[in-house]
Amino acid sequence: MTATEDRGGRRVLAVDPGLTRCGFAVVDMSPQRTGSFVHVQVSGTKAHEALERRVLTIMETAEELIERFRPDVVAVERVFAQNNAPTVVGTAQATGVVIAAAARRGIPVAWHTPSEVKAAVTGDGSADKESVNRMVVRILRLDAPPRPADAADALALAVCHGWRGGVAGVNAAEQTSTHSGSRPARPGASATLTPAQQAWRQAETASRSSAPGRGRSGGRSRLVQ
Repeated sequence: MTATEDRGGRRVLAVDPGLTRCGFAVVDMSPQRTGSFVHVQVSGTKAHEALERRVLTIMETAEELIERFRPDVVAVERVFAQNNAPTVVGTAQATGVVIAAAARRGIPVAWHTPSEVKAAVTGDGSADKESVNRMVVRILRLDAPPRPADAADALALAVCHGWRGGVAGVNAAEQTSTHSGSRPARPGASATLTPAQQAWRQAETASRSSAPGRGRSGGRSRLVQ
């Protein structure tokens, strides 16, 4: 058990995957859903490097951060098909080594779509990047917006999972038959929702009503362009 979990909270390692740039963020989330910034970094590889070396670099970074920060859960942005096939393949390759690093250590992996993250953080699943950045700054009490974009993506993803894990009755595993999502709230957790979470719950309900039986894929664009 990590020190964060022992205090009743949870530590989230969030990953915005990619071979050229891979964003990693660590956030501590209290039982009251107050997020605290711990760490953020963007690790990159060069396009001219051998693929096996690029993948190894991402894997070693993930392993080093897991050992250093001892997260309770790893949250990863779900991959969607894009027009740029090399980009989506590279993203999938980076995702694979990250989740393997977590699995090797018995750490659960959660998956979130870009629109889920936007809705959880801002209350609007179609929010623009500036709105997301402003909310991340406010939620984590940062001095300035996170840079580069991959760092902002990862921090927003960490907040999303931290809040979803504390919302009573929410379980993203119901939304997809191929991936497990964030876990439902632990017994005794407060069911009080923030305004952004209330908006997100309403958006989720509307999405289910309009497209029964389908997961909320959200948009095909990434969280922060």
